[in-house]
Amino acid sequence: MLEMEAFRAAVTAWAAGGPGDRARELATRLPLRAVVLLEGPSDRAAVDALAARRGRDLAAEGVCVLSMGGAMSVGRFTSLLGPPGLGLRLTGLCDEAEHGFYTRGWERAGVPPRGIFVCAADLEDELIRALGVSRVRELVGAEGDLRALETFLRQPAQRGRTPQQQLRRFLGTKKGRKIRYGHVLVQALDPDRVPPPLAGLLADV
Repeated sequence: MLEMEAFRAAVTAWAAGGPGDRARELATRLPLRAVVLLEGPSDRAAVDALAARRGRDLAAEGVCVLSMGGAMSVGRFTSLLGPPGLGLRLTGLCDEAEHGFYTRGWERAGVPPRGIFVCAADLEDELIRALGVSRVRELVGAEGDLRALETFLRQPAQRGRTPQQQLRRFLGTKKGRKIRYGHVLVQALDPDRVPPPLAGLLADV
């Protein structure tokens, strides 16, 4: 939905210090009822892929899935989008290490820290554990990245890491790779193997 993309852009500009008039106008026009706050675009790719698999159009349901560009921005976004601002219901997905930023962001918006779904390390780690290392390697091969993975695994820095840790690091070594695999890995999940934080998030909106 083009208007939802315009809303995301308007909110991002607003959070960066720009005017909020455009975001307010679009929020009324859409209309919106909730916002999903995510750390980065790979998380958004995974959420969008799971929603599509389950036959849901979140934008049509009034749910904005928003990548903030880092967890440290969450307080600014909750203030603009939650009760102090547009009055939208807040939910989100974060890495375990960033949970404190999210909790403080919810508190800043004056709402209890509910609707925050926490990944054990990060979402890529959750997806690799759900699929298993062998299956992820198969998917890497199907995507044409097996040679790149094998080269990566020969690096001295990868010695001593578990296969799961190596795959997680590999997904972050090239710009755009985490976004692509956010979609690919979710598409490959068995319906009953969706990581609990991701499944919980989608059930909550």
